[in-house]
Amino acid sequence: MARRSGNSVINFGRVLTAMITPFNPDGSVNYEEAEKLSIWLTENGTDSLVVCGTTGESPSLTWEEEYQLFQIVQKAVAGKAKVIAGTGSNSTREAIAATQKAAKLGLDGSLQVVPYYNKPPQSGLYHHFQAIAQATPELSIMVYNIPGRTGQNMLPETVAKLAEIPNIVAIKEASGNLDQVSQIRHLTPPEFKIYSGDDSLTLPLIAIGGTGVVSVASHLVGKQLQEMIAAFETGKVQRATEIHLQLFNLSKALFATTNPIPVKAALNLLGWKVGTTRPPLCDPPTEVTEKLSAEMGKLGLL
Repeated sequence: MARRSGNSVINFGRVLTAMITPFNPDGSVNYEEAEKLSIWLTENGTDSLVVCGTTGESPSLTWEEEYQLFQIVQKAVAGKAKVIAGTGSNSTREAIAATQKAAKLGLDGSLQVVPYYNKPPQSGLYHHFQAIAQATPELSIMVYNIPGRTGQNMLPETVAKLAEIPNIVAIKEASGNLDQVSQIRHLTPPEFKIYSGDDSLTLPLIAIGGTGVVSVASHLVGKQLQEMIAAFETGKVQRATEIHLQLFNLSKALFATTNPIPVKAALNLLGWKVGTTRPPLCDPPTEVTEKLSAEMGKLGLL
């Protein structure tokens, strides 16, 4: 269980889906498809939905679109899954305002990305997340380290300091550095949850003390991810490894070009009406779609 402010606790679960945002042919948000997809995901292995994160194309959504998505998904999955709002920003004031608004909706948590482009030093990172947490003490916060997109790596020592703040309960770690994850685990209490931000590293990360994954692949294989994690947790390591290896090529194919371009192509192959990505993202190259189709076929998804 993850800590919250006061005496309450919240459990985000093991498989958290970084949900895509469906678009209509004219580029507007397809809220009806978002509602249907969120329900389907909860029925297929998802414990919590991260709405309007990077996979949800938050950089090209308006705040108004984001708040509408929060409310639609929250209503659709009430009682079935937790909803975590992607309300991070590289402006501390903007992140606080967005997170406070999300908190008033009664959402279950907030994903807060390391500020991008302005590259604050470690002390700046600490004070950024501290300010957001203190402004929304009723909301559980997951910090998000993804240096490949932000240009700045949040160090384990900074994470450990943040873990002392009552409502900062978890980290999505997407540095790709398992030594760094080991150091975070070493420096933080066991109730502080570590989630993989890379599908292909879920099992290795769990083996060194992680809890689960904030997943893109769970749009397609959520139940298999749940089985893999459960197998490891119950000592069936060989079975967990088998599932990891079965899903490995799909995980890589989903990141053959910039996320979420491939996963949207995959969902369209399955018959979902999620549309394309918003500019400056673009359609996938033919070879990416063909590789995805092949891997999905091998897993019996098509």
